[in-house]
Amino acid sequence: MKKMERIVIIGCGGSGKSTLAKQLGEKLKLPVVHLDQIYWKENWQHISDEELDRLLIAAANQPTWIIDGNYNRTISDRLEHCDTVIYLDYSRFTCLRGVFKRIITTYGKVRSDMGEGCPERFDLEFLKWVWNFNKNHRKKYYEMLAALKEKNVLIFHNRKECRAFVEEIG
Repeated sequence: MKKMERIVIIGCGGSGKSTLAKQLGEKLKLPVVHLDQIYWKENWQHISDEELDRLLIAAANQPTWIIDGNYNRTISDRLEHCDTVIYLDYSRFTCLRGVFKRIITTYGKVRSDMGEGCPERFDLEFLKWVWNFNKNHRKKYYEMLAALKEKNVLIFHNRKECRAFVEEIG
């Protein structure tokens, strides 16, 4: 595998993208950019597309990074700048379990990977999005990843595979 210095992590909500980004950031000594932290401002208000684009371009132009999150409108730009893509292609039940665990353990608190002033909450629309994620996105993600010829593409189908990968890294 080639060197990993610019890593994009994608996958369904609740799959553990932010957790993986933090783990890899520590092990590889790379700065981590959480898209949710950029996109969401106080009280779950989001920034404009233009502001998101500006911040993402600034991050992608840095020499090293890990960026976690989907935000499909901007994914092709991140893929263009990365050397590695990690796709957490987990079952809907695994992801829903991850979301419920997160709600239970951090409800009412602002997570470190989330925007300031955005406490964890129960959001039925988000749960529906997670439930339908694979049906709505999996095929497109695999097509997108198949087109990446000069990149490391890592696809994990469960948490055990992903943990083994993280443990292998120095």
